[in-house]
Amino acid sequence: ERIAQIELEMSRTQKNKATSSHLGQLKAKLCQLKRELLEPSGAGSGKKCPGFEVQKIGDARVGLVGFPSVGKSSLLTALTGQVSEAAAYEFTTLTCIPGVIHYNDVKIQLLDLPGIIVGASTGAGRGKQVIATAKSCDIILMVLDATKEDTQKAMLTKELENIGIRLNKEPPAVTVKQTKGGGMKFNSTVPLTSFDQETCATVLKQYKIHNADVLIKEDITVDDFLDVVDGNRKYCKCIYVYNKIDMLTLPEVDELARRPQSVVISVSMKWNYDFLLKRLWDEMEIVRIYTKKKGQFPDFRDPLVITPQRGNKHFNVENAVGLLHRSLLDDFKHALVWGTSVKQSPQACGKDHILNDEDVIQIVKLTQAEKVKNAHGKKTGTTVSGTNTKVDPKKKD
Repeated sequence: ERIAQIELEMSRTQKNKATSSHLGQLKAKLCQLKRELLEPSGAGSGKKCPGFEVQKIGDARVGLVGFPSVGKSSLLTALTGQVSEAAAYEFTTLTCIPGVIHYNDVKIQLLDLPGIIVGASTGAGRGKQVIATAKSCDIILMVLDATKEDTQKAMLTKELENIGIRLNKEPPAVTVKQTKGGGMKFNSTVPLTSFDQETCATVLKQYKIHNADVLIKEDITVDDFLDVVDGNRKYCKCIYVYNKIDMLTLPEVDELARRPQSVVISVSMKWNYDFLLKRLWDEMEIVRIYTKKKGQFPDFRDPLVITPQRGNKHFNVENAVGLLHRSLLDDFKHALVWGTSVKQSPQACGKDHILNDEDVIQIVKLTQAEKVKNAHGKKTGTTVSGTNTKVDPKKKD
């Protein structure tokens, strides 16, 4: 009820420079109320937005999101071989069905989620569970019916945004650092067209933040700033998959295929699966790293898989060693790297070296003497026996 009242007041308020601060305050209140709706607080609640209990297996996770009866279950069966019940009526799938895609030596988990209906972000039709599970995915495949109107994409995007998932967007280049005192310091490195210091102060006041250093490096809106302050947003890539293209004319299919981030398929006719998998692989930015023991050939059967979501979110040697085993980082000296990321093969590289796809690494560990040296430092002089008094070796008694 309070959400409806704030939305009504926002719709009645004119948008101009005089009302921007007031609109920012209303949006901050609305954002807080929606967060309370999704994550109820209070004694005994302790739980965040519930999702389906699906064990995370493989190297990456992909979620199938869409309205009922658009072909998600049939697509899962075609790509993974996992049988998911499919029928001509809506809401055939009532829970989350997992499957695994084996592609380029990598296991990609594919989740068939129940169909989303309008109002899913407020809990309609198990919508909270569906969208909360989608939040755990590395990438989302939004399956759309090519024979229906194009408003379905906008409605699905709105439902996902209401629960904090931002599709095909980068996090805003904004830094908000809370301080112990000194009030609010507002700095911007670019001209701002729809955001100012007054609106910033109003939003932070609504969140009870009175002392902070705010640095803005790009032109943003109030909604972008709220995403940074709220801090529970998921920025996820999305591919729009248009199914049932066998029922359209060739010019219509050509127009859909040329849209950004879009792939056209036909599950019933088994059209364009290869291009869908290739596009999925390219968008996930997967890097495969093969390991090698000293004096042996590399193991090309089971690679280490690095994605932008795994480990420290960087494609460097440190992330690869950490994925292999965290304890190896304590004894790490350097890595010998073969592949396209180095000028010569092999090349000794440190933790910050960026790896390319299909590189081979051999980890070199510290010796016991090097460990002792790192722990105690280089010995620079002697001491008197039984004391800590240093003796200068240059001086003679």
